Amino acid sequence: MNALLLEKVLTSAKNVSVLVLGDVMLDQYIYGTIDRISPEAPVQVVNWREQRSGLGGAANVANNLAQLGCHVFLAGVVGSDATAEELLNTARAMGINTAGVVTDADRPTTLKTRVIAHRQQVIRIDREGGSQISDGSAKVLLDRVRKYIPSVDGIILSDYAKGVLRSDFCASVIQAGSSNHKRVLVDPKGDDFRKYRGAFLLTPNKAELGRATQLPVRNEDEIRAAIACLFSQTECEAILVTRSEEGMSLYTRTGSETHIQTEARDVFDITGAGDTVISMIARVFFAGQDLETAARLANIAAGIKVGKFGAAAVSVEEISAAIRQRENEGTRKVVELSQAKQLVSLARSQGRKVVFTNGCFDLLHAGHVQLLQKAKALGQVLIVAINDDASVRQTKGNGRPLISAMDRARIIAALEAVDHVIIFSGLTPLHLIEELRPDVLVKGGNYNLEEVIGRKEVEKYGGRVVLIPTIDTQSSSQIIKEIVTRYQLANESSG
Repeated sequence: MNALLLEKVLTSAKNVSVLVLGDVMLDQYIYGTIDRISPEAPVQVVNWREQRSGLGGAANVANNLAQLGCHVFLAGVVGSDATAEELLNTARAMGINTAGVVTDADRPTTLKTRVIAHRQQVIRIDREGGSQISDGSAKVLLDRVRKYIPSVDGIILSDYAKGVLRSDFCASVIQAGSSNHKRVLVDPKGDDFRKYRGAFLLTPNKAELGRATQLPVRNEDEIRAAIACLFSQTECEAILVTRSEEGMSLYTRTGSETHIQTEARDVFDITGAGDTVISMIARVFFAGQDLETAARLANIAAGIKVGKFGAAAVSVEEISAAIRQRENEGTRKVVELSQAKQLVSLARSQGRKVVFTNGCFDLLHAGHVQLLQKAKALGQVLIVAINDDASVRQTKGNGRPLISAMDRARIIAALEAVDHVIIFSGLTPLHLIEELRPDVLVKGGNYNLEEVIGRKEVEKYGGRVVLIPTIDTQSSSQIIKEIVTRYQLANESSG
């Protein structure tokens, strides 16, 4: 299936309702800096800067589904503590129905605290019960789950081996799903996948496949043998193996295989990638599409996720933007404003600084190239806005531009320093600056700060404006005049 058809499937798929059941947890992130070693012990001292929290485990699956436009019912077990309160409040704020979550005062809510310094994880601290839920909690949870099953399109079991998905509990849920003609998708964990017997789809990674079957998975033949063993153990209909840089492989009980190349460009953080995969599969498959299409879209979503920090959700808009980029790699840098906003949002989620500059660029010369190279050095993502033909004509005169806007955009996009190009109408790019809110606004050294359009707006929200001195070279207008003069002289001398 080509990229345009994938995008059509994604954007036109009906809204679905999904029951997510499993180990819910809260992810806590403490950010700081390190510049010294403690005098008390040979350990680094982290200077606290800020603290954030997000949904983790099965709750992150629910969050991913909610961001994809699904109606989500979340079921699991939490403790009677402040962590549970924060988790449930956060989930409800995301539009997730948490009526299926059971409180057990004898268990702590699972909390994973990650300390981050200089964009690196320094240490992770886990607070969890470490045992299976009690018979009483399992009974209450199962009663709540059975009430939701008839009204949803499908079920996800998100297993993080924290004690909620006991073998008997999984069997009861899968049986209830089967009785109501609801398919069950499982993101598995542990050494024994037989507890998922009767589920429709399992999504292990390659290492988990090896542990569950006690078989080697070093090459394709060994993986196929492990897959055959897992089909025998679980009687499931399909298995999707996530294989890191090798992409994904979808196997069905009927013997078909589909291998999908990875979409990841820069791997920043794999946390929550499995949650993204199973969420996208559910979003597409429960809407009536085939598993291969669902897996291909999940692969694209996972490629976006690993470029983000933490257990972050991926939106339909981000996936659509990625699909459109892949469809035409030759012109993928030339984007519309809506795409540019999505790309800026993605860059910010990755902690990347956005730089913005603009110009006519009618006849690209060495001064332009140097300006763009120095602008890119001020951040990680450089967006170049170029005037459309009408605004160039209004600014430079009726004889301009010599090169059409799209051709100018393609020329600028071919430069290594440039990440995205956007064509704008009007005499100034002020509306683009206000929409994109770049971290750094750049102009050439032939301007002064008071002349820079957008300076006040950028500085108001904390951005900065940088004037870059350019090399002593002719302007495009001077080059054009020189070409005309030389051409005329050449004609006169030849006459």
